[in-house]
Amino acid sequence: MPRPLLIGPDSESAQWVEAIAERISAPWAVMEKTRRGDYDVSVELPDLAGHAICTPVLVDDIASSGRTLIAAAGLLAARGMARPVCAVVHALFAGDAYPRLQAVAARVVSCDSVPHPSNAIPLAPLVAAALAALPERSGT
Repeated sequence: MPRPLLIGPDSESAQWVEAIAERISAPWAVMEKTRRGDYDVSVELPDLAGHAICTPVLVDDIASSGRTLIAAAGLLAARGMARPVCAVVHALFAGDAYPRLQAVAARVVSCDSVPHPSNAIPLAPLVAAALAALPERSGT
């Protein structure tokens, strides 16, 4: 993917968005989210003027109603940016959330923690590697 710009949906996501961005040497930003209900979400993007040629990558831990990602994708489009890639850890996608997100995203990918058609990131190898790296404990 040419020139990704990682974007987190809220201040809580800053920690993992920054970690991913540092790992791949990419810029990152965090939105400000206001949630008034499961299906009533608004977001504000920071100034992204210096990143207009980047591919936005929206990163979220859980997508249930999908409204945060859908609102963010709409805001990016209003600013003239490309359709985002949406990367989600837990793809719950209740009701019509998945098709609505597909309509505004370039691609939707998720981890396989919850079986879903968007699964593209297997977690088993990551968990196995983390377990293998743990120090051995005797007597347990």
